[in-house]
Amino acid sequence: MASPLDLQEQEQLDSLKAFWKQWGNLITWLLVIVLGGVAGWNGWQQYQRSQAVKAGAMFDELDRAVQAADADKAARVFADLKERYPRTVFAQQGGLFAAKLLYDKSKADDAVAALQWVSANAIEDEYKAVASLRLAGIQAERKQYDEALKTVAAATQPAFAALAADRRGDILLAQGKRNEAAAAFAEAFKGMPQTVEYRQIVEAKLNTLGVAAPAEPASAAASAASAASSDAPPSAAATAPPAAAASPAVAASGASK
Repeated sequence: MASPLDLQEQEQLDSLKAFWKQWGNLITWLLVIVLGGVAGWNGWQQYQRSQAVKAGAMFDELDRAVQAADADKAARVFADLKERYPRTVFAQQGGLFAAKLLYDKSKADDAVAALQWVSANAIEDEYKAVASLRLAGIQAERKQYDEALKTVAAATQPAFAALAADRRGDILLAQGKRNEAAAAFAEAFKGMPQTVEYRQIVEAKLNTLGVAAPAEPASAAASAASAASSDAPPSAAATAPPAAAASPAVAASGASK
């Protein structure tokens, strides 16, 4: 048989009952909200993973169409991909892949539409920049120079500043604005690391305009001279182009299609 509570224990029990009577409903609802939020977050994460898996499978199908140079199929798959999974990285990549193939197959209008979609809807800024630069190249080829300059201006990501300047120089040169084009090429040249091979092409553009490439800063020139005079062979780290610098150049330089 349970022993009766003493006076102190009875007071504690009465205090607990009074507290629960006053705050019990609120505490219960807070627990429901917190537990519901956790369950909702886990459900959302599971949904995101499921979406990524399905989008990845569709991207593989798009990639096979690109490899087979089947522009019609690539366009259809990309249309489905952007409609069903627009917030995935696969839709962004798929737009760039499809646009290049469509342009190569003389479907420039479809390529423009794909690039415009990526430029406007991509989650990652890098994909937006690449799409903008490629779109500007097509617009320039169509002599839509003012529109092309506006498109280039949308590529504001710092990693793509030099490539945007180079594209702007191409457009200005096509307009016959040689001085402005030279200034843009000079900006591009200065913004590209020496390890990026495309820098030599920019320098050639400057030379064609009768303009010398901007001089290297004294510190950079001294480092280059020191490296050239050294008897030790350069290390692999010194000769390999940095991934951050090489990636944008590979992605966007000269890739107007």
